[in-house]
Amino acid sequence: MTDAAGEVTESHSNTTAETIANITEAVAAFLDTLTEEQRETVTYEYDDETKTTSWSNFPVTFVERAGLNVADLTEVQQVAALQVLEALLSDDAYETASNIIASDQYLADYSSSSDADILGQYYIAFFGDVADVSAYEVQFGGHHLGINATLDGSADSITFAPTHLGVQPADWTTEDGVEVQAFGDIYTEAFAFYDSLTAEQQATLNAGDVTMCAPGDTCDFTTGAGLSGAELSEEQQQLLLDLIANWSGMADEETAATTRAEIEATLDATTIAWSGETTYDMTQGDGINFSISGPNVYVAVQAQEGSAGANIDGVTTSGWGHVHSIYRDPTNDYANSVEQQEATGGVGGGVGAPGDGGAPPSSN
Repeated sequence: MTDAAGEVTESHSNTTAETIANITEAVAAFLDTLTEEQRETVTYEYDDETKTTSWSNFPVTFVERAGLNVADLTEVQQVAALQVLEALLSDDAYETASNIIASDQYLADYSSSSDADILGQYYIAFFGDVADVSAYEVQFGGHHLGINATLDGSADSITFAPTHLGVQPADWTTEDGVEVQAFGDIYTEAFAFYDSLTAEQQATLNAGDVTMCAPGDTCDFTTGAGLSGAELSEEQQQLLLDLIANWSGMADEETAATTRAEIEATLDATTIAWSGETTYDMTQGDGINFSISGPNVYVAVQAQEGSAGANIDGVTTSGWGHVHSIYRDPTNDYANSVEQQEATGGVGGGVGAPGDGGAPPSSN
């Protein structure tokens, strides 16, 4: 997977229409590499409820994924599958996804966990008829990545709600001496926002209710106490929107700008809450947790206090180093094509309680 992610060719798009055209072409090229049986496995009806139950922040052994396991494909098929992801994402978002995949591979290669190999299992699936460029969804993910991108050529729109981004470890070094921080931009922009606040605003933020509406959960998106978007200056609001864009703005510039404007329109009614560390220093403490909840956006980030048994000497694999996050749209999850169902596997998809590393106790 990591090798395939590095072999794809770059595609460039600045508009939503260009992105949809590039993805549609990449999907067709990928399907052409498959056998008839594989094509049947990877495609579903647009309104199949499997769309909502087959992705999670749990390992694939707990929640069964839809589609094809990319690890089971040939090298040519793997590159073609990753080409779909590259066509979908901006350069920055593709780098984030690639670094998440590489981090999972790093765990599989070096951690003490006997189950580390399952972390590198990623699946790809399509919901809807891609051939006619009507509304369809690309689903790609595994344990620390769950992308649900709905594309509608007739409406010229792309949405990423819901999507899960996670990482473990968050900071490590390759054999060539290259430092990898898949969540580097997220941490940097989270603290750019936090540090912009006055002491009074920070106190309100820290006294708020951090919530988590995770994969596999049917959510009512209740907003608790916290700092209101209406209490922010224009500059602070823009910093908050920059942070949200790590999830909502993963495609081209036009698509990102459209979603940003929708979120900004109701930002005054959005509530932000924060807990954990207040200084960006990954050598200290147990990381950060925050939630951003409004009429058009829901983002939650949670540091996992447990390593889930995936320990590596000298590398932080819990807290700062093990993070799960979720992006949802209370008005438009799955582009309103289906309603969220409870996750498969009998364990749900929720982020775990403090100390369990985001997985059921039996996995530790």
